[in-house]
Amino acid sequence: MPPKTLRAPLALALLMIAPATAHAADAAASAPAPALVYPATERGNTIDPQFGVDVADPYRWLEDDVRVNPKVAAWVADQNKVTDAYLATLPGREAFRKRMTELYNYERFGLPRKAGTRYFYTRNDGLQPQAVLYVREGLYGEGRVLIDPNGWARDGATALGEWNPSEDGKYLLYSVQDGGTDWRIVRVKDVASGQDISDEIRWVKFSSLDWAKDGSGFYYSRFPEPKEGQAFQSLNENHAVYFHKLGTPQTADVLIHATPDKPKLNHAAVVTDDGKYLLVVSSEGTDERFGLTLHPLKGGKAIPLVDDYANNWEYVTNEGTRFTFVTNKGAPRQRIVSFDIKKPSALTEVVGENEATLVGASRVGNRLILSYLGDAKSEARMVALDGKPIANIKLADIGSATGFGGKSADPETFYSFASYATPTTIYRLDTVTGKSEIFAQPKLTFDPRQFSVEQRFFKSKDGTEVPMFVVMKKGLDRSKGSPTLLYGYGGFNLSQVPGFSPTKLAWVDKGGIFVVANIRGGGEYGKAWHDAGRLDKKQNVFDDFIAAGEYLMAEGITGKGQLAIEGGSNGGLLVGAVVNQRPDLFAAALPAVGVMDMLRFDRFTAGRYWVDDYGYPSKEADFRSLLAYSPYHNIRGGKAYPAVLVTTADTDDRVVPGHSFKYTAELQHADVGSKPHLIRIETRAGHGSGKPTDKIIAEAADKYAFAAKWTGLSVE
Repeated sequence: MPPKTLRAPLALALLMIAPATAHAADAAASAPAPALVYPATERGNTIDPQFGVDVADPYRWLEDDVRVNPKVAAWVADQNKVTDAYLATLPGREAFRKRMTELYNYERFGLPRKAGTRYFYTRNDGLQPQAVLYVREGLYGEGRVLIDPNGWARDGATALGEWNPSEDGKYLLYSVQDGGTDWRIVRVKDVASGQDISDEIRWVKFSSLDWAKDGSGFYYSRFPEPKEGQAFQSLNENHAVYFHKLGTPQTADVLIHATPDKPKLNHAAVVTDDGKYLLVVSSEGTDERFGLTLHPLKGGKAIPLVDDYANNWEYVTNEGTRFTFVTNKGAPRQRIVSFDIKKPSALTEVVGENEATLVGASRVGNRLILSYLGDAKSEARMVALDGKPIANIKLADIGSATGFGGKSADPETFYSFASYATPTTIYRLDTVTGKSEIFAQPKLTFDPRQFSVEQRFFKSKDGTEVPMFVVMKKGLDRSKGSPTLLYGYGGFNLSQVPGFSPTKLAWVDKGGIFVVANIRGGGEYGKAWHDAGRLDKKQNVFDDFIAAGEYLMAEGITGKGQLAIEGGSNGGLLVGAVVNQRPDLFAAALPAVGVMDMLRFDRFTAGRYWVDDYGYPSKEADFRSLLAYSPYHNIRGGKAYPAVLVTTADTDDRVVPGHSFKYTAELQHADVGSKPHLIRIETRAGHGSGKPTDKIIAEAADKYAFAAKWTGLSVE
């Protein structure tokens, strides 16, 4: 089972993944580029007076849902037609598509979860649209297909979402994600027969899924059913936790926890290790500032544990009434503490804060596995339940390790390890012996030793030292600089750690350089690093990213006209902002599913959660900070902008596509030079998760062919 750690409902944070898109047009690579004539876009006269400022919003009408407003749908079709025609002329498009397909064609495994004597895990044989869920009888048993989502939709865009086996492995609780939406349909499968039972739960979003220990039912969180036609745009409020008893209709589900007096709170629930309590973790935004409520499962009143919403609290384990948590209370880089539920304010330190950032902990047998980030690289340590050190877990290289979930009654755990040049390998760890063995390792069609990964540090505008990872092919001629793709995110306490991406490795394989800048706003160095890149300090994020580009040029890694930038979601905002501030620095820009209108982001779906990082547009001080960098509002004519390819999707109900629509319309309207400023809008796709493999490849091939065209990377 997954580690018993709960942060804010994970889907609330902006995903770092850009949307996968696929378009059929594939003209010959040698076709001449057509003269770019952008579709005519109606420009309205909407003006919002805010704090003495008349804020123009000429493209307000593009906020409407494309599935509801035919005028917006026509605009989308017209934009895609122009974009597809241009992309079809790019000489590197087919070369990238071919190489990405080759690099994607390897067997990929997900982390196993043990339940009873069964092991559950996902596997993709290489180019399957979606991963398949398998089950084994025993560790070395033969895998049997339990759920294959590849037959659920013709376009492969219906995916298996979250899943969790019951304690004894008899049932599997799983969710279905259709077309990339955040909404889930939850179902239950009988593992022995492979058949679904009658239970079905709807309107689930931002939810953990956890079983009662006896397998009689499960706990989940949901929103009220939205009004007709508003499922993809209306604000998400009045989250509540329910218990569903197997064999009963959803209408009979028991309400466990709700806060109608505080409709903005979200709630995630986990059953404690001993099965005696349900711990509800509540939060209002994306910040790790939680409230904790404990519900005794054998009767009794709910027990408020934490209600100040000031700190992070991640459940690790409990022994009776003494609970252990990861927290940043009194420790910006986090520590492990315990307390008795009769006096939760009396904290006992189990593992103190240290130089590396503690990012997670789980109990496995009689051990605690602690996951750290040291200069954005993974470290893993094993300690006793009382915090005494036992051993460091040796990892393969510079990279990222995830997993380490388990049970108090079982010393076995699994973890994955990946780096920029090496795909994920799954390891099994015996916490008694401390020995790791390979559970699943992919057979590759390339040699990772052909690539180098180095970490460098550069100084930002205010002198802050910021790390970056630089990935390139060994033997690359570096005498004249190389076309370089610089990626960043910078927000929501999300750390950018080394990981394998076949699409980005294709860029490197073709002679480009790939760079990840660990800019402020993320969680690489704990709370202080996050705080230094949000609210009125958001400009630090943009300064860091600009300084990264300047460093790459000063060091001769890249040169003038060779630098492309990329970011998704909050990273799309980053790209849009720095293009406005330093259009001369970049040759090409790839903003994906970006938050581009910083004055109206809080009015749609999950946007209201992001005020923790961005502030409130309705408050004057925040309004002035937001207006100063909002990508949509700061496009200024008279400057030559880089080539820009915006990507979004019509079913994105996290960052609604109106952000990208309005930004693109303004970009095309303004006098910002002759380079192309295009948008690529996918249908039946969302904010990032659940995209089929072929769409990921098609979208990435187009983006990187576009970047190659404008940075001078030859990929023919």
